[in-house]
Amino acid sequence: MKLKTVVTILAAALAITPLAGCKGKSESGAPSGTPAKKEGQVVAEVNGDTITTSDFKHELDNLPPYLKPMADTPEGKKELLDTMVVRELILQQAKKDGLDRSPEVAAKLEELKKRVVVEAFLKKKVEEQASVSEAEMKKFYDENKEKFKTGAQVHASHILVKSEKEAQDLLKELKGGASFEELARKHSIDSAAARGGDLGWFSKGSMVPEFEKVVFGLKEGEISGIVKTKFGYHIIKLTGKRPAGIRSFDEVKDQIKAALLPTKQQEVFQKLKDDIKKNAKISIKEDVLKELGGKAPSQATPAPAPESK
Repeated sequence: MKLKTVVTILAAALAITPLAGCKGKSESGAPSGTPAKKEGQVVAEVNGDTITTSDFKHELDNLPPYLKPMADTPEGKKELLDTMVVRELILQQAKKDGLDRSPEVAAKLEELKKRVVVEAFLKKKVEEQASVSEAEMKKFYDENKEKFKTGAQVHASHILVKSEKEAQDLLKELKGGASFEELARKHSIDSAAARGGDLGWFSKGSMVPEFEKVVFGLKEGEISGIVKTKFGYHIIKLTGKRPAGIRSFDEVKDQIKAALLPTKQQEVFQKLKDDIKKNAKISIKEDVLKELGGKAPSQATPAPAPESK
């Protein structure tokens, strides 16, 4: 994907994210309230308002993972900052036009405020109360060991680029002592770039054949030559090997936690709902609810009959 295409997506996404770089002034030029103290160095000034390195980092952190590597190049950073500048100019013009004081905007801001407050409350309560203990994880592991049986696995990182010439240049840098992880972050064009090219652990059958043929033949710590696949040109580094068998508890405990946590969170959320409704005075107007529309049960589309076997 070309950088310009990515930036177009980036600009569309940023148009609806919180305006971190906007503190605003009144039309007279005086501050419209007491602005929060801004952190970081000023990276851009827009008609007297500032965008700082802290604002920029906030934008970068909020990008989807698949876009972060593309915005982590000098060109990508410049385009991201330009998007922030344009957004600030639009906001300033909208304020001059009085759109920030319109009833429609006020209503949407109030609705957004409610959603943000509710989300913050639930996040705080759920994170405080939903936890998976070591004993629970160990119990799940002991009762489901067969689920953690795998074939031989390798742990590898890679750098993926579009041209063979670029891959050759990078390989030369690596042979000269350059950091594999740093070059991956700077040059690799896939989502693993943000992790220094780390692909994690995987078994045979997880990658394309050309890639697997090379990676499973490397020694631990060894860096491959240039490997061509349908995705481009790879340079692979093998960082670990482990034989077939049942993975140890320590190897899979994070995986177990991730599997058990959603159920815990749902339990906490359900209890929170029950508790918060317990002492509340709630009156549901069924007649009004019915008038809101929707199909009555008898008019609902019937579920398809199960196929005969």
